[in-house]
Amino acid sequence: MSEEDSELERLKAKRLAEMQKNISTRKEIKESAEPQKEKIPENPRASVVKILGFRGLEVLENAESQFPNETKIIIDKIFELIKTGEINETLDGGKLLTLFRSVGLNVRMETKINVEQDGKFVSLSDKLSKDSSENSDEE
Repeated sequence: MSEEDSELERLKAKRLAEMQKNISTRKEIKESAEPQKEKIPENPRASVVKILGFRGLEVLENAESQFPNETKIIIDKIFELIKTGEINETLDGGKLLTLFRSVGLNVRMETKINVEQDGKFVSLSDKLSKDSSENSDEE
């Protein structure tokens, strides 16, 4: 065998070893990626609910009942921001309501005003209805 033949055989062996190494590396990458695919994808709404603070869930539920499609999109975007770490704080009801209103969704909330009467809190509407009934009785 000539020197050129032995050199050619050596290069072929080297190339074959590189190809086998590339194949095994690709298999390792593929195998390590497969378990990630098997992970159950997180529920975006459940993840968002976890970071909601005072009255946040109330605002979210009102938004879902009034604007179901738009709220789903916003929940998905908030979920993305949570995953990327851009949101790492508690969202209370006020912040969430401000968010919805800033994107043009005027989420309506039930509002109650309580006043103190005889040492206990009663709703303003109850107090006004009692006052008006007492005034009409006096007449």
